Amino acid sequence: LNPGKIIDTPPFRDNLRLSPATVNHDPLPLLSFQAEGGLARAAEMCNGQGACRKFDGAMCPSFQVTRDEEHSTRGRANLLRQVLNGGLPADELAGDRLHAALDLCVECKACKAECPSGVDVAKLKYEVLSQRRLARGAPLRDRAFARIDRLAAWGARAAPLANRIAGAGPARSLLHRLGIHRDRPLPQFASRTYDQWRADREPPRTKRGEIVLFIDTFTNYFHPEVGIAATRVAEALGHRVISIGQRECCGRPSISKGELGRAKQLAEHNVAALVGYARRGIPIIGVEPSCILTLRDEYPLLLRSAPAAMVAEHALLFDEWLAAELEHEDAPAIFRPADRELLVHIHCHQKALAGFTQTLGVLKSAGYTASVVDSACCGMAGSFGFEAEHYEISRQMADLRLLPAIETASPDAEIAITGVSCRQQISHFSPRQPRHLIEYLADALTADQAV
Repeated sequence: LNPGKIIDTPPFRDNLRLSPATVNHDPLPLLSFQAEGGLARAAEMCNGQGACRKFDGAMCPSFQVTRDEEHSTRGRANLLRQVLNGGLPADELAGDRLHAALDLCVECKACKAECPSGVDVAKLKYEVLSQRRLARGAPLRDRAFARIDRLAAWGARAAPLANRIAGAGPARSLLHRLGIHRDRPLPQFASRTYDQWRADREPPRTKRGEIVLFIDTFTNYFHPEVGIAATRVAEALGHRVISIGQRECCGRPSISKGELGRAKQLAEHNVAALVGYARRGIPIIGVEPSCILTLRDEYPLLLRSAPAAMVAEHALLFDEWLAAELEHEDAPAIFRPADRELLVHIHCHQKALAGFTQTLGVLKSAGYTASVVDSACCGMAGSFGFEAEHYEISRQMADLRLLPAIETASPDAEIAITGVSCRQQISHFSPRQPRHLIEYLADALTADQAV
């Protein structure tokens, strides 16, 4: 093509990422990587095109802040690939170098949705953290966050006193020394849990079937108003709401900290409690995306069983379920025109795994004028934003687009969220106090149904 021009380069077949000589160290994972062909193949799904090096969309929030290749989807996948193919020592799988590269991954799953190759760094991180925990144990702070369900159950028993102690200066200083940033307000325990509210009321008669409302740790102990709102909307439609007794945490906090053994135990408990309803075709509905989508995304990977797959098939976000219900010809008219403006921030897991078209649809049905914030992860990401070493980058993630959108929003626009982490981040770094979209739906119920 260029006569007389000779370029002295290595042969085309030199320096290939993969060759017939490549031999991967592929440890036995706790999650199923059957679809990818193993852990190493999951990392090799990254073909290096660099679509993750962008500054719009949701992928990748830590790269958008640091602009460092190491904190891109590609950088993390490549480093793991080198550990598994011998480019780096095999024991680095549990080492500090790989851990540092994965540390700022907020497990938002945006890469799973936006990477053209579908590289799921969140899943890779869970497995690497699990291997690290097996080799080196887990820090006290990580064990505490992984067991937030147990801590919340104890704290809720003395909610007013626990809230005062947690907000006091000495407690904040002690927690900062334990790695929880002193400037982060801790979640406040509700004076009355969702379970207590349900136990104290007589549910109305219903005629349109049953749903299981999977009430998560955060809704039960910290924001029962969201579960109450969901119950009222479902009952207004004529459904009997079932809440499972003696339920366990969904396991999301344990998964995020790499404690996959504990997460598997929790999954086994919940699947056993839920599979009977799934077999009868009863939808299993959640109000917290990170929790209900754990049933859908991680339970089949943890358990590799037909019951887990069946539960996953019937697990729905509340707005997914409600959108379908409102389309039925015999659905009662339960909303009066709200005539209010909402600015909505969608939880990362919902954006990646379920989308939000149905969210806007149900808000429109309730009379709201809603627009969605075009942003990446809010930066809280469960425990991430509470951790002292991550506090500043958590704030920077929110500063990318979320907080500016809220600051420039119309004063008449109210702020709606779909996840508890988003609620915390916005309330910590802005004067606005967001509410869950389901609370806004309950606000729009007709007068005779809003009891």
